[in-house]
Amino acid sequence: MRDDAVVQGDHWRVGVLSDALVRLEWSDDGGFEDRPSQVAVTRDFGSTPDYEVSRRDGILRIETSAFRLEYDMRPFSREGLSITAKGSDGHANTWHYGDGGRHGNLLGTARTLDQADGGVPLDQGVASRDGWAVLDDSTSNVFVPDNGRSSNPYGAWIASRGEGGIDLYVFAHGHRYADAVADLYRLTGRTPLLPRWALGNWWSRYHRYSQDEYRALMDRFEAERIPLTVAVLDMDWHITDPDPEYGSGWTGYTWNSRLFPNHRAFLEDLHRRGLRVTLNVHPRDGIRAFEDGYTEVAREMGMDPKSGRPVLFDPTDPRFVHAYLDLHHHLEAEGVDFWWLDWQQGGVTRQKGLDPLWMLNHIHWLDSGRDGRWPITFSRYAGPGSHRYPVGFSGDTVVSWRSLDFQPYFTATASNVGYGWWSHDIGGHMLGIRDEELEARWYWLGTFSPINRLHSTDSEFSSKEPWNFAEPARTSMVEALRLRHRLVPYLYTMDWRAHDEGRPVVEPMYWEHPDQGEAYEFPDEYRFGTQLVVAPITRPDDRAMAAGKADVWLPYGRWFDFQTGRRYESSSRSGRRIAAWRRLDRIPVFARAGAIVPLQDDDAASTRGAVNPSRIEILAFPGADGEFVMREDDGRYCADDSRMAVSDTTIRMERDGGVITVSAASDPDVVPEVRDWTITVRGAATSRVEVDVAGARVDAETVYDESTLSLSVRIPSVSVRSDMEVRFLDGIVVADDPWMRDAFDVLYRTRMHYLTKEQAMSAIRGEGKAAVASLFSLEHGAGVGDGDAGACEGEDRAGGDLHAGHMPISVVSGLSEVLLRGGVPSA
Repeated sequence: MRDDAVVQGDHWRVGVLSDALVRLEWSDDGGFEDRPSQVAVTRDFGSTPDYEVSRRDGILRIETSAFRLEYDMRPFSREGLSITAKGSDGHANTWHYGDGGRHGNLLGTARTLDQADGGVPLDQGVASRDGWAVLDDSTSNVFVPDNGRSSNPYGAWIASRGEGGIDLYVFAHGHRYADAVADLYRLTGRTPLLPRWALGNWWSRYHRYSQDEYRALMDRFEAERIPLTVAVLDMDWHITDPDPEYGSGWTGYTWNSRLFPNHRAFLEDLHRRGLRVTLNVHPRDGIRAFEDGYTEVAREMGMDPKSGRPVLFDPTDPRFVHAYLDLHHHLEAEGVDFWWLDWQQGGVTRQKGLDPLWMLNHIHWLDSGRDGRWPITFSRYAGPGSHRYPVGFSGDTVVSWRSLDFQPYFTATASNVGYGWWSHDIGGHMLGIRDEELEARWYWLGTFSPINRLHSTDSEFSSKEPWNFAEPARTSMVEALRLRHRLVPYLYTMDWRAHDEGRPVVEPMYWEHPDQGEAYEFPDEYRFGTQLVVAPITRPDDRAMAAGKADVWLPYGRWFDFQTGRRYESSSRSGRRIAAWRRLDRIPVFARAGAIVPLQDDDAASTRGAVNPSRIEILAFPGADGEFVMREDDGRYCADDSRMAVSDTTIRMERDGGVITVSAASDPDVVPEVRDWTITVRGAATSRVEVDVAGARVDAETVYDESTLSLSVRIPSVSVRSDMEVRFLDGIVVADDPWMRDAFDVLYRTRMHYLTKEQAMSAIRGEGKAAVASLFSLEHGAGVGDGDAGACEGEDRAGGDLHAGHMPISVVSGLSEVLLRGGVPSA
């Protein structure tokens, strides 16, 4: 901590780290901890906050613009130590020592979803509606200098701190939730930059693949034009059936030659396909005598290899860590890119307070970045500060609607503790039942998740290849995977934002709208980067509507459906609630007017892996000015990211001028020399178009898609060294809402009596959008339809017809969404 930001006595110390973050320490022996801990790696934020100190009547008072601290300078007590968060005016905005904060805390995340069928309890985060949150760092281990006393290659080691001390961090940010997480990152370390390829589609399955079977599977994905960027091999890559004298086969480091007779050629083949490869490891059983690397490890540990004694797993022993990592280095030299650390064996080591999972994450992260490599781990959450070791593996969930329903909320709240890169078992892992609708809905959640990794258990009946599912699920799943691949340019820019600005790709809605109660009422809805709002459908389709529903809150402004271009007006300052109904090939995703989203070509054959693409589509939404700076790099990592070769391309949309401009690449050597561009304005009317590249007029193809209200301008072979200007001579105009056509489409697809459909359509044609009132008069049986297969009087649940004149409320809801998209019609 900065000397001029510390107030202390003989046994207590208060550090003002920022305007809203304060450190509180008590020490019985008068010694205070200045070494970095497992959680807090730096306590000097680079400047001293403005604060005032006073002592009167035995009370210490410290005040900033964000908090007021009062302390009686005695052993910490509820009566003698309090902090009031000025940014929250609720009755609970004062923290007293010992308060846990569970009531108002907006929660964080959990270690694992293993075997979860729905929700699990969550740990606390640093965002709270009360305005304050507490992070207790009293018992975490600390880093100590190595001083050459061991073979530890990192210059520091982990040691237990002294007992009896108190070390608390109080976040008193009020409702400035993003600022609270930003301070958490300053305290615990930034979120690392993920490599571009981590943001594509991952294939994973717990299955005894042979190398020929796996190659054939990759061939099929390519033939189906389903792009992948990461190949995951679960534990059966290694020997899993050793001689019983060695124990179980859960841990292993030796390729199973019966399944992989030439694993080097196998890995080379995956790399030729543009894939990165990760292998699953369960390290608990150490290194045993049947392993290929046993002799070297035993000798490094000072053991006689002829003894056959196992080298026990001990992450507290620097010698073991060095030998253990060397074993992994040999496998990496053969083509393994990174490791899936699948630790499930508790939190105890020989060192008090040292969690083996945390230690594995820490040493593997550091080791993965050796020799200029791009560091990455794939492991489980081990408490606050775990964001330093992405990617997170959330565990083996039960295949159920309850599990799917929990994951959007779980992912969003994780951002409250800075954990932004969760990777879920998309589609669910085990147990449950086959439900093609459920799988398709889960795929769409994966498309709009931080990491998209398909996974399933080793059941011959349970696998996630889309071609194993019937229509319409199959096509829906393929489209979801292709869209995810197309989103990589957008996601990689958000990756840089997470690293530079401390803003995770998924954020709860209340981060941007903390003082609007509605923002807290939609737990499945979240921001996905800077441009999009997502509300996944996580419950079964309604039978009558033949569609699924998500409850959505749209903040004030004009919004567009990301996939169809339909316009939604949210004219109230408190925002707008809607029921968003979507068929199986859609997900409620909304872009605000002026939003710009860069996409890449989805052709797996032309875009192997995740290279900087030569074909880009700029997807823009009309109605406001917009700007987006797309970031790319040359794929080579540098720990000092300011020295990385980075190229920015700025896309601007000027509504009044009717112009979209694309700047030259800031570093043309980083990206393809020539690119094909498609500029698409979705939700727009058609227009005449002119295109200039480097100031000269060029020919361009213009196409208008009525189904998505999209005007696309295709400009081939543009040098990335040139600026480009696309002028819409008739303006960038919002399209007329095709509400009549869409209302007919809703009715056409509903499972409802034909006479009732005709009555509803007649009312809509006669009364226009004001027909909503008439539709409610046709509704029969309040509450019928939403998620209960649309059954009501006159319809059996096996699918019989409804009586004429009886309209399920779900159909009324679906039609109301269409008729009221532009707001409530005037009388």
